[in-house]
Amino acid sequence: MTHLPPAPLTGARLSLALFAMALGGFTIGTTEFASMGLLPQIADGLRVSVPEAGHMISAYALGVVAGAPMIVVAAARLERKRLLVVLAAAIALGNGLSAVAPGFASLTAARFVAGLPHGAYFGVAALIAATLAGPARRGRAVALVMLGLTIATMVGVPLATALGQAIGWRSTYALVVLTALATVVAVWRFVPPLPRPTGAGASARGELRAFRHGQVWFALGIGAIGFGGMFAVYSYIGEIVPEVFGLSMAAVPVALAVFGIGMTVGNLVAGRLSDWNVMGTVLLGLIGMAAVLAAFALTAPLLTGGVPVIGMIGLFLIATISQFLGPSLQTRLLDASPDAPSLAAALHHSALNIGNATGAWIGGGVIAAGLGYLAPAWAGAMLAVAGLVMAAAAIFAEHRAQERALI
Repeated sequence: MTHLPPAPLTGARLSLALFAMALGGFTIGTTEFASMGLLPQIADGLRVSVPEAGHMISAYALGVVAGAPMIVVAAARLERKRLLVVLAAAIALGNGLSAVAPGFASLTAARFVAGLPHGAYFGVAALIAATLAGPARRGRAVALVMLGLTIATMVGVPLATALGQAIGWRSTYALVVLTALATVVAVWRFVPPLPRPTGAGASARGELRAFRHGQVWFALGIGAIGFGGMFAVYSYIGEIVPEVFGLSMAAVPVALAVFGIGMTVGNLVAGRLSDWNVMGTVLLGLIGMAAVLAAFALTAPLLTGGVPVIGMIGLFLIATISQFLGPSLQTRLLDASPDAPSLAAALHHSALNIGNATGAWIGGGVIAAGLGYLAPAWAGAMLAVAGLVMAAAAIFAEHRAQERALI
């Protein structure tokens, strides 16, 4: 029998629990983004073209989108800590299969399997973090869990990519297996058990109630559209740095690290802002993203003359502001579906991966149309504005619902 731990937790107990869950985020971020940096090595090793190798990235994203609702609904009655341990073990399994895949078809299937626990892990971890931290600090707690993902973009991905380039791409997935197994141990040791779900939400049918809440759909739409603004630029840093900044390809890892630092800073700031005002943080992120992307598109052509550091500052600001949407939308989804919080929270990462795919597709489309390598920034700004319109519609609908409830 499990018992509710003292809530909210404080001090070292809370820090260790959040660290354990953030380690899983670091693992997920490393396996997701390092695969992009190793595409040439994977393509060469498995004798396929680089565009063909890119299909395994799509397979991973598809696994994320499909896995979040599927796993959470299927595991509705499982105690949350145990579910998190199972999900971390599944991450280890998927990456282990990736490391030993004999051919490209089997690798693609393994990447799909590796993506399945991604969204469910973050959703369940966010729910546990919010519960353990209490109402006053839940935004910061969710942000600290997400911090593992952003630190991965800053540290884990460059290191894993360098390792893969030095001794083979399979070693990257083997490294991820080790960090996933470390997550299993850390979560089991430091995350206290929560009560087994009861009531309407403790069943597959109960979890599906999340889809009945209009605000859930609004929040998912904001993430799928608005967050795509960041990915429209991030996906093409490898082209923007040499073509726009006039730097060598050796500067691309530096730009990626700068972007990762920005994501980490933005994530921490957003956690505190979300504790102040969740939707206010969402609006600030979308307005800021649209403004920074537009400013970047206008000023970047001036940077090829010798001040590319300003361009790096632009990438830092894009990453920082865009991360305002992560913790705030995750918290918003917990609020929007109180009777089925696990599914709502897990769907957040399905939405973000749709934003990833949408932003990259639109950014690539405007480049292919001959509009130049700054066109993705303009496209990203428009996606941020579209997300802002959806956020305004969500606030309007919520106010109307509150007014009707008072009548």
